Amino acid sequence: MAGYTPMMEQYLSVKAEARDALLFFRLGDFYEMFFEDALTASRELEITLTGRGAGQEERVPMCGVPYHSAEGYIARLIEKGYKVAICEQVEDPKSAKGVVRREIVRIVTPGTVMETKAAQEATNNFIVGSAERGGRFGLAACDLTTGELYVTSFGTAREAVKNVLNVYKPVEAVGDEAALAMIREETNGSFRSVVCTVRNEDDTAVLASQFPDERWDTHEEVRRIAVARLIAYLGETQKRSLGHLRKVKAYDPESYMALDAFTRRNLELTETVRDRSRKGSLLWLLDRTRTAMGARLLKRWVDQPLLDRDAVSRRLDAVEALHGDWMRREELRAELGEVYDLERLVGRIAYGTANARDLNALKASLDRVPAIQAVCRDIGAAPLLQLAEGMDACADIADAIRAAISEEPPVSVREGGLIRPGFDPKLDALREASQNGKRWIAELERQEREATGIKSLKIGFNKVFGYYLEVTRANLGSLPEGRYERKQTLANAERFVTPELKEKEALILEAEESMVDLEYETFVRLRDGIAAQIPRLQRLAEGLSALDALQSLAEVSAERRYNRPSWSGGYDLRIEDGRHPVVEAVTEGGSFIANHTALTQDNSILLITGPNMAGKSTYMRQVAIICIMAQIGCFVPAKSAVLPFVDRIFTRIGAADDLVGGQSTFMVEMKDIQVMTDQATDRSLVIIDELGRGTSTEEGMAIAQAVIEYVHDHIRCKALVSTHFHELAHLEDSLASLSNGCMAVKESADGVTFLRKLVPGAADSSYGIYCAQLAGLPDTIVRRAYSLIEGGQRPAAKAERETAAASAPAPVPAPQAEVVQLAMFAPEPPPADKPKRGAPSAHEKVMEKLRKLDVMRMTPLQALEWLNDAKNQITESGDPS
Repeated sequence: MAGYTPMMEQYLSVKAEARDALLFFRLGDFYEMFFEDALTASRELEITLTGRGAGQEERVPMCGVPYHSAEGYIARLIEKGYKVAICEQVEDPKSAKGVVRREIVRIVTPGTVMETKAAQEATNNFIVGSAERGGRFGLAACDLTTGELYVTSFGTAREAVKNVLNVYKPVEAVGDEAALAMIREETNGSFRSVVCTVRNEDDTAVLASQFPDERWDTHEEVRRIAVARLIAYLGETQKRSLGHLRKVKAYDPESYMALDAFTRRNLELTETVRDRSRKGSLLWLLDRTRTAMGARLLKRWVDQPLLDRDAVSRRLDAVEALHGDWMRREELRAELGEVYDLERLVGRIAYGTANARDLNALKASLDRVPAIQAVCRDIGAAPLLQLAEGMDACADIADAIRAAISEEPPVSVREGGLIRPGFDPKLDALREASQNGKRWIAELERQEREATGIKSLKIGFNKVFGYYLEVTRANLGSLPEGRYERKQTLANAERFVTPELKEKEALILEAEESMVDLEYETFVRLRDGIAAQIPRLQRLAEGLSALDALQSLAEVSAERRYNRPSWSGGYDLRIEDGRHPVVEAVTEGGSFIANHTALTQDNSILLITGPNMAGKSTYMRQVAIICIMAQIGCFVPAKSAVLPFVDRIFTRIGAADDLVGGQSTFMVEMKDIQVMTDQATDRSLVIIDELGRGTSTEEGMAIAQAVIEYVHDHIRCKALVSTHFHELAHLEDSLASLSNGCMAVKESADGVTFLRKLVPGAADSSYGIYCAQLAGLPDTIVRRAYSLIEGGQRPAAKAERETAAASAPAPVPAPQAEVVQLAMFAPEPPPADKPKRGAPSAHEKVMEKLRKLDVMRMTPLQALEWLNDAKNQITESGDPS
């Protein structure tokens, strides 16, 4: 580094410690970047690129951002995938010899950022630690902004890894190469990964230091390693105490309903398929939470439906109690609405970044807890009483903040004005000295004006020159000789000081500097004292978030008139008048047709046929969503529901392909079916829509039948299967536990009406051409399609094959003796050829529809309506036939 200035040599030595990060190097009121970092930052942040002399002949590239607004710039860089190392002064410039010592105080990465937009919303920002040992995979997930830390372990099957990752959707992963390779494979590398290996002999020391109350001998080894790697990485990058990470929530994936990525997407649990929007998802419908932490917990419940009947029943008991007491539920919602995000407030307190306004927000939240507890006690339900009794209102913390912090403190903790008058006698004395000094300055200004006769004379202050007397040039002649010492010359005025002013300035500035320092020290002491109580605050946050999530489910259930489900205790699933909750909500004002469902051991598979747009997919989805809602502890959109506990839900709904992976729609479908055949149990629910699509009719039908037979004979789980292969309806005769169902259709002379009602039996038409007509296809195409169907013609390729077969030479039959048939009457002459006709008459159209009519599936009223429509059509046409 020969030839560089001392400051630039310091910069280069610090940069060597963070080569893979952009270095924000603190110089005065700016964070500066140099060399390649400056080129990158100026491009990504769209800020001006300048240069600086660094002791070399050429200037080096440089750009910078103000330190007070750096968080926004850092967040933008993090969102673009960069790491940012923050370098600060770590010694007092007054006592420094030479260049002030600087060190990296924190490295910000996608998984450790505390100031992103996401940190202000009701979403999580997870970083995961990973390990793989002996056929087991360990995963630890942490949201540094909230202090949440979960750990689990499972087999190394790719589907198991993928399912757990789908719960957290991490933005960054830590682990060895083998573990990270598995994560990359299942996420297409959509995160930042860091290789981090902690030696086994150091695991215990790392964990014991961070989690003194945790018994690690009860944890599986692969879990310990995953947590140790994550904590080691967080300690290395954050370079501070992680005081809010003191509790590890360990769990087994087998405690929750397994939902693979396709099922989550197809059922639109947390985001829609079309535009990945939250609006239109199940979470969007259920989220009536009043706090950010309650919203995050509710999402976790939706992501992980329970398999513990007692735990679900406790949630349902709480929801039922809140559901039945509208007035107290409204009181509770009002109180919760005044509670801030305690989890993230605690995170900022632990980090040492919380300001006085954050402490006031904490105080305001704690002040609401007694009223929240009182509402729960008034309702009286056991789960709510348990929540209320488990809440520590932390009144001592609220009182300490109330006594110390002023009502409207500034944002900065270095400006003064943080501490209330009367809290600290020494601080009050300094304030009095400062205020008296300023009164003395005002009195001096009055006296000087009277003594000199200069009415425009004024006393001012700036950081460079301190206090001064300013006199315009026109009045300089009025100043007496000797007392005034010239300090600064301006264009139209002169600035002076006097011995008395210098003396008082020293006293005032000393008081103000001491006052600001003392306020800061007092504030930090209070903040550190609260940091020691973080476990109490975190337990309170857990209770409040659970209560908020429960009231949200109760609010939606009451508003939408949902009913409490009950448990069958066995295999059978029965739903009376079930509805799709989201479809019903978004079609507000319209009518949603409810449907029954009965899946039992004697009737475990329902094969659904029927036309497009008739509601098959909606019906099947609603059955799955009702099961999920029940197992998260919510009432369900049905008149009644008696349900078993479903351990897994598999869905194959609609078209999907994997172009990046080189897989077609049909291949993706077959992969889904393969996972289902491997992992489904007799407690699972399987939903397959349009089974067999994507290949030839013959092969598709064969695969569909084989899959249905496999589910029926080997898995024996509950299944809803829809298909356009009406020929598969015969399976009802050969498979004892399969029954046919179809979506009812009303045909009339005016067209087709989809009734969206599931009825027994099989459909005989998909009404595909009619749907094409509704979609707006040109009339020419629609008429041609109808003519091909009605004329019995075949598509071109098949027609050519049939024509070729017909034109092949046929064997010549042997000549036979002519047979003469005697007749009693003379034969009639053959009729003359009829002329070709145009479009079919109204009579013929009605007759054709009559031939296709399934009278046995029509109600008497439907039959009368059809007959009346047909009569009107013939009458209005004037057709004589």
